[in-house]
Amino acid sequence: MDTLSPSPETVPTFRNGGRHAGGAERRTDSTSRAAAAQLYAALDLGTNNCRLLIARPRWEGFRVVDAFSRIVRLGEGLSATGRLSESAISRSVEALKICRDKILARGVSRARLIATEACRTAINGEEFRARVREEAGLDLEIIDRATEARLAATGCAPLADPRSDGVILFDIGGGSSELVWCERAKDGFNGEPRIRSWMSLPVGVVTLAERHGGMSVDGTVFEAMVRDVEHLLADFPEREELAKVTRNMHMLGTSGTVTTLAGVHLGLPRYERRRVDGTWMSDADVEVVMQRLRGMSYDERVASPCIGRERADLVLAGCAILEAFRRAFPCTRLRVADRGLREGILIELMRADGAWQGR
Repeated sequence: MDTLSPSPETVPTFRNGGRHAGGAERRTDSTSRAAAAQLYAALDLGTNNCRLLIARPRWEGFRVVDAFSRIVRLGEGLSATGRLSESAISRSVEALKICRDKILARGVSRARLIATEACRTAINGEEFRARVREEAGLDLEIIDRATEARLAATGCAPLADPRSDGVILFDIGGGSSELVWCERAKDGFNGEPRIRSWMSLPVGVVTLAERHGGMSVDGTVFEAMVRDVEHLLADFPEREELAKVTRNMHMLGTSGTVTTLAGVHLGLPRYERRRVDGTWMSDADVEVVMQRLRGMSYDERVASPCIGRERADLVLAGCAILEAFRRAFPCTRLRVADRGLREGILIELMRADGAWQGR
């Protein structure tokens, strides 16, 4: 079986919002016609999740033709041992085999397959990559934190309010969390993200929950989590400057934490991406939902249709990370994104192939 290798790119300026769906395809030359005929795949293996998107370019962005998501907890126990455990590796390899089968069955032409914090920090990260290559036929690319922040910003930028001066974008992951200050350019947020400053925090929902406990979280434990993150935020570049200009900015969040908050806020009987992605929440809305989640027992969180057993011990750690962000950089509004790294990868690959030339 051929190995699918990652393909990082140096890309030209992009002038398309990268939305999942849009109007009819419009092709202007042989380059864009060839790109529009291709299928692209983006795989993101994180500390907690394994996610895949397969898509085809369209005039207004791209259309998803297949997707896969599974919680694998690759980073389970990593903070204590420094190693990826055998059980976590086995879960992840099995999920990656499903991704491989989907990629091959769809006849994908171009793919980028990334791994993030768990593989970056694990002593046996390279051994895991070799095992994935041997057993699943996939060549994972372990990206650095700067690349992760850029891809998250690229994937989420279409949801930024063009009337705002900028956005505070955050991605709360399993093993790390990215915080990015994006400024509005002359054409709004339609091109490549204009990143003023950014920071990758070496803490996520898995690491924070393992450190403090995630099943029973009282007020003392929650505040201890928040303090851990606040301590790290002290080193955010241009922190004082950002804190002064948040009046006409909003937060833009991508993670299981914020999509869960949105699902609970909307009172969904089951999670629906189309209703969550793009949802606006006021600061008061966020506070109400977080207080509601903090008041739930572990069993109540398990029973919640937008949380479930797989996230019940992690969601309050995510809330603590978000709370630290809110205290450091107060904004009146939060927009929720059910998109991120995979969408950023697809946009960059399609952009490099000239999929939207002539717009």
